Amino acid sequence: MTSRSWCAKGAARWRRWGCSVNTETETDLPVDIAHLIQTVAIYALPVIFAITAHEAAHGYAARYFGDDTAWVLGRVTLNPVPHIDLMGTILMPLLLYFATSGALVFGFAKPVPVRYGNLRHPKRDMVWVALAGPASNFAMGLIWGAALYLLQGAGVSEKFFLKMSEGGVLVNVVMCVFNLFPLPPLDGGRVLTGLLPYRAAVAFSKVERWGFFIVMALVVTKIIDDYWMRPLMAANFIALDVLLSPLAAVLNAAPAQ
Repeated sequence: MTSRSWCAKGAARWRRWGCSVNTETETDLPVDIAHLIQTVAIYALPVIFAITAHEAAHGYAARYFGDDTAWVLGRVTLNPVPHIDLMGTILMPLLLYFATSGALVFGFAKPVPVRYGNLRHPKRDMVWVALAGPASNFAMGLIWGAALYLLQGAGVSEKFFLKMSEGGVLVNVVMCVFNLFPLPPLDGGRVLTGLLPYRAAVAFSKVERWGFFIVMALVVTKIIDDYWMRPLMAANFIALDVLLSPLAAVLNAAPAQ
């Protein structure tokens, strides 16, 4: 097995912000339905793990810094059920997928409740609570990347598992980068609010009531794609490639089975 660049691999597979999955075998199902089933099967577990780790990380960080609201409500868990929002996690992504022929898929999970005033140092600690979600996605991307290398190193040729591992990397990189966009209610917006001087932070936080609509407009016009997602995703793929290079070197040096 040879080491491959995540950056080049990701760029070659991007279709908007997802992987383009090619159907290798003929089927009697209509092409769109077959593609949807294949895509859902490949991405279901990576997406569920990604949103679960992301939300649980927020709750764990909040508890660490003094707010146990999410803990009491059972949101600091790797059980995905408490984090799934029927509209945002299931219905909206499917509706957008059909409406745009797969060109745009957008969704969200139930936000973890955090009581700002319960944090020991609210303004500072909220930065770490916000960063915990994207950080968990980067870590999950690393785990899926390691899984892909190990599967290839073990000689596994089943494309479903290989594509699921690739999808796991991509899903988590997308979640990490998208959530770091510096506009509330996204995590990056909360980080920026925590870093700004008090007066500026108060003024900036008022944007949150319009934040969702602004983000959607930036997504639809592809501004966020061209000027935020692609450059930062490329940087993430490079970072993953560097961190996984020791594992790749070990597997490359191992005798062929």
